[in-house]
Amino acid sequence: MRAARTTAAAVLLLGGCATVPRYPSIPAPPPARVTPPPSVPQRPAAPVRFSYTGAMVQGGLVIGAAPAGATLVSVNGASVPVARDGRFVFGFDRDAGAVTTLAATLADGRQVRDQISVAPRSWNISRLASLPKYPVPAPEFARIRPGELAQIAAARAVRTDAQGWRQAFAWPATGRISTLFGSQRIYKNGEAGAYHSGLDIAKPTGSVVLSPADGVVILAADHPFTLEGNLLMIDHGMGLNSAFLHLSRIDVRVGDHVRRGQPIALSGATGRATGPHLHWAIRWRDAKLDPLLVAGPMAGAE
Repeated sequence: MRAARTTAAAVLLLGGCATVPRYPSIPAPPPARVTPPPSVPQRPAAPVRFSYTGAMVQGGLVIGAAPAGATLVSVNGASVPVARDGRFVFGFDRDAGAVTTLAATLADGRQVRDQISVAPRSWNISRLASLPKYPVPAPEFARIRPGELAQIAAARAVRTDAQGWRQAFAWPATGRISTLFGSQRIYKNGEAGAYHSGLDIAKPTGSVVLSPADGVVILAADHPFTLEGNLLMIDHGMGLNSAFLHLSRIDVRVGDHVRRGQPIALSGATGRATGPHLHWAIRWRDAKLDPLLVAGPMAGAE
């Protein structure tokens, strides 16, 4: 009873209102400071570009490497095959223009482009102002020649699994170079003859001819052609092929796989030839290439 009275008296003394004791507020803790993990230095992205090895001149052969991830490569707008390791082949014709354009399409759709400057060359031009270009071909030549050209074109259209394009080319024969690639004659009234699309090596009839690189035989004539004589053609892959003209004998057959340095034929003077020699021609697609650039200098070459 005494306690109740005491409480009531206390309330009256405070004006009739009970006061609830207040405790000091506790400030909220500061937000935790998150320390970011140490940054890992990033390697700069590998440059996306082409790379090349070879002769950037008229008549030259080039081995290219496409940008990483390329799904398609074109040279002057024409698609070219690309090996699994990204390598591909292209070449410059004897009369190639000053610039060749390459393009690669990457997996994400981006395009990488590059332009190559093609160096011009001076050619051995003979001017024979007193001689006519050549006599009109005989009717027999006109009848036979279209079929021969069709055989040659069909052979060049064949695509094989040959890997010779990856190799350093060797000379199929050694000796005096009697006619250089690109040589040309200008006849009476300024008429130009066809330029020499290969290279001639003076060799006696019956001299052994070797395969300059691995390949597959795509043409082995069973009779002499009117101009080329006994003609042998080997595909080295990627649109690159060799032709050997005026042979006295062919020792391989269509479809044979041949190795670099393997005997394939004997030199001769069949077809239109003024004497025994080996005519070696190299093409990438329709571009005529200089064997001297592809195989490199030959000891004793003139």
